[in-house]
Amino acid sequence: MEELTLITPTFLFSAISLIFLAYTNRFLAYTSLVRNLKEKYLADKSNVTKAQIENLKKRLNLTRLMQMFGVASLLLCVITMLLIYIGSQTVAAIIFGIALLFLIISLALSVWEINISSNSIKIHLSDMEK
Repeated sequence: MEELTLITPTFLFSAISLIFLAYTNRFLAYTSLVRNLKEKYLADKSNVTKAQIENLKKRLNLTRLMQMFGVASLLLCVITMLLIYIGSQTVAAIIFGIALLFLIISLALSVWEINISSNSIKIHLSDMEK
């Protein structure tokens, strides 16, 4: 295995920053949806609105997990850089591997959340079909 350099973990910084931007945009959209769905549910306690609220709860939990794993990945990248700087190459490589694994988990959760979002749209459309 080639030695890690300080540059290697920094490649993830821009990727993780863009991912966080997307996650934050999702979260802001969810806050707007929560407000709208709450008002809608208080006015008309329909099964469709209730299903949308349950769906949104799942999506919010997944977004929170996506953000947590993304933050952990970024933090581990910084720790990797510190370990490289002090000359602990083997530990740095292990920590960097864990950082990559956390990033993969964050992205996988994002795919899962996208699938749930698609179901939310189907629920919304089913209300229109009636």
